[in-house]
Amino acid sequence: MEFLIKAAQLILSLSILVVLHELGHFLPARWFKTRVEKFYLFFDPWFSLWKKKVGDTEYGIGWIPLGGYVKISGMVDESMDTDQLKKPPQPWEFRSKPAWQRLIIMVGGVTVNLILGMVLYIMILFVWGRDYLPLEEVRFGVHPSETMLEEGFREGDHILAVGERTPRTLEEVGKAILIDRERVITVERAGERVRVQLTQDVEQRIMERNERTLFKPRLPFVVDTVMPDGAAAASGIAKGDVVLAVDRVDARYFGDFRKAMQERKGKDAVVLVKRNDEELSFTMKVNEDGLVGLGNMAPSTWFTMAHEDFGFLASIPAGIRFGTETLGNYVSGMKLIFSRSGAKQVGGFGTLGSLFSPTWDWQVFWGMTAFLSIVLAFMNILPIPALDGGHVVFLLYEIVTGRTPNQRVLEVAQMIGIFLLLGLLLYANGNDLFKLLTGKF
Repeated sequence: MEFLIKAAQLILSLSILVVLHELGHFLPARWFKTRVEKFYLFFDPWFSLWKKKVGDTEYGIGWIPLGGYVKISGMVDESMDTDQLKKPPQPWEFRSKPAWQRLIIMVGGVTVNLILGMVLYIMILFVWGRDYLPLEEVRFGVHPSETMLEEGFREGDHILAVGERTPRTLEEVGKAILIDRERVITVERAGERVRVQLTQDVEQRIMERNERTLFKPRLPFVVDTVMPDGAAAASGIAKGDVVLAVDRVDARYFGDFRKAMQERKGKDAVVLVKRNDEELSFTMKVNEDGLVGLGNMAPSTWFTMAHEDFGFLASIPAGIRFGTETLGNYVSGMKLIFSRSGAKQVGGFGTLGSLFSPTWDWQVFWGMTAFLSIVLAFMNILPIPALDGGHVVFLLYEIVTGRTPNQRVLEVAQMIGIFLLLGLLLYANGNDLFKLLTGKF
């Protein structure tokens, strides 16, 4: 059921983005009296699920949910239909329009996606506001990832500064390390200020291990949920028990307990708890997933989340600023992909789907749609043949030089671009399949 909910959210989100992106091409084309032969959601080789012709345009829904397209008369596009290009240019064709009009038609989709992302962020802040955990509320210190432990962090460190800045949240700390390449972190450890110097290639090792979170807030482990069919329930452990240790190794914090369980997969573990001022031991079998059927109390038990509300006028600059920061972080993070460990993290539709909520949460859905809209805008404006940015490069060349690019060059470039994109699509989804088969998804 969780898979279906995530898949439905992904398909709906991409459908909204694709339709609006293609509308960004369609509307200026019509304004400039350029004929649009097809407007399709999803691709329709051989047949379509639904179609209807209105005027000169056939509207339809294809059967391959990998995107969508508008087919504009007299334009070399992904359809590679060049028959009409062998005839003299017609007044309604793309190639007969002034270069500046063709440029507006080509950047229309990117413009719509960029504006949509900003508008969605504005809406999210206005409707729901913003919740975050202030760094000062991480009162029990942090639980570092495996790579961060290797870099010199310790369980329970309190992060004070990143470089010369005081971060507001743990997420900002991770961003500063991965995106801004900050390498000096100041922490408080056992009452003393300690500077942790990170290695220069730390982000490569983070990606190699696919660590999505570098620091988690440490939470005391007070049992809140005991699964009736789990090994813990059979042992006699009960809600309200305060976990102290696993096999005599301190496990007072939930992160330590989870780590201990992962190390004891398929083995017995002795869990020491405190119940009504009495210490009790329970022996339980850890399953192959490192679980025994115990859940901790909610983080809100220990922390006070900060909340910001935004009025309509205040949400506009805040949403635009959030969207701009999202775009900047994504662009900056692109450099991480151009390495062996970074390339392994490139994902396809499975990775995108995993980012959505396992339950239908409209705030998460619109937040992901806003993010994907901004990503789609950036990716499409890259100067790669077959993408909008590739067409823009040739149009700018024409505007600057006053010479129209050779038609054969355009066709070859388009074909090369299509093969590159298909290769990337296969590689990204192949990565997802490999992660799924190896249990690393």
